[in-house]
Amino acid sequence: MYRLIKEENGARRGEFQTNRGTVQTPAFMNVATAAAIKGAVSSEDLKTLGCQVMLSNTYHLHVRPGDEVVRACGGIHKFSGWDGPILTDSGGFQVFSLATLRHITEEGVTFASHVDGRRIFMGPEESMTIQSNLGSTIAMAFDECVENPAEYSYAKSSCERTTRWLVRCKNKMAELNRSGNAVNPEQMLFGINQGCTYGDLRVGHMKRIAELDLDGYAIGGLAVGEPTEVMYDIIEKVTPHMPAEKIRYLMGVGTPANILNAVERGIDLFDCVMPSRNARHGHLFTSKGIINLNNKKYETDMSPIDDECGCPVCKKYSRAYIRHLLRSQEMLSQRLAVMHNLWFYNHLMEDIRNALDKGEFAKFKAEKEIILSMRI
Repeated sequence: MYRLIKEENGARRGEFQTNRGTVQTPAFMNVATAAAIKGAVSSEDLKTLGCQVMLSNTYHLHVRPGDEVVRACGGIHKFSGWDGPILTDSGGFQVFSLATLRHITEEGVTFASHVDGRRIFMGPEESMTIQSNLGSTIAMAFDECVENPAEYSYAKSSCERTTRWLVRCKNKMAELNRSGNAVNPEQMLFGINQGCTYGDLRVGHMKRIAELDLDGYAIGGLAVGEPTEVMYDIIEKVTPHMPAEKIRYLMGVGTPANILNAVERGIDLFDCVMPSRNARHGHLFTSKGIINLNNKKYETDMSPIDDECGCPVCKKYSRAYIRHLLRSQEMLSQRLAVMHNLWFYNHLMEDIRNALDKGEFAKFKAEKEIILSMRI
């Protein structure tokens, strides 16, 4: 259940209650695709880093180790050791981005696994069953992810199919939750808004799926290569039609500037692989901008990654040492860099919440947007 605490010119400060704890929003979900953060970061580390929600992926866990294996191990919380809220993405994006030889019908999608090439069928009912086996706190609806740009006629028919699939997801989730043998009988379901970059399709689709009274709503299919201004324009068009009493999630976004602008437009929840992926290549976020530790100028720099950061890495390790680890391809380099970036993102969200609490978000955004995007 989402509780709106206050608003500031469209930006929302709230709380999202789940059976695994209450999430303070706006919030960033740390991406643990295969039930682990890439970079050797554990569930205990996530608590230290200020993570509120862990995000894992239905497709990847279905392929390996198999959702039935996770179910047999007690569900994804027990399996991974993370006891806070977990959101599982439906697998739709991966089916359309990773899989080859896919064939779409009204029933679902048949595709070849990117791991071993075996043929897999996934539709709304299959995605809900897999996510029920995983036992996540929040399940995402199975949708069609259309590449941008797309023909208007195809985007329109895809929206209509995604709506029909959403109804099937809702019915199947309700059936699984009341079956008596669900890993998490209180599993929530979020619907996903689609429509490519066509404003009328986005608004029409949002209006239709809002009628289904789901636990939350997401905007999908953005941050996939379209200009940033187009993404912001779509968010502005869609959010007025998202139920005010439900949590709003922008999928796969993004940079600190993206987050600040989306919060300004009424978004509550975010996820992105960027902080962990960039960290593994030495690209680190700091209070003064983005640094690349591979640069030679850091070779003897004994200062922390960010002298204003309170993360465990900045308290103990230097830029010079982490640069050495990166260039030596030591696993510790990835762990330390990822921990720093996740701390940065989680505490950026905390700073955003504090600014909203004080009624100073507009001022905070104006001060931080350009600085946090700078490359040093």
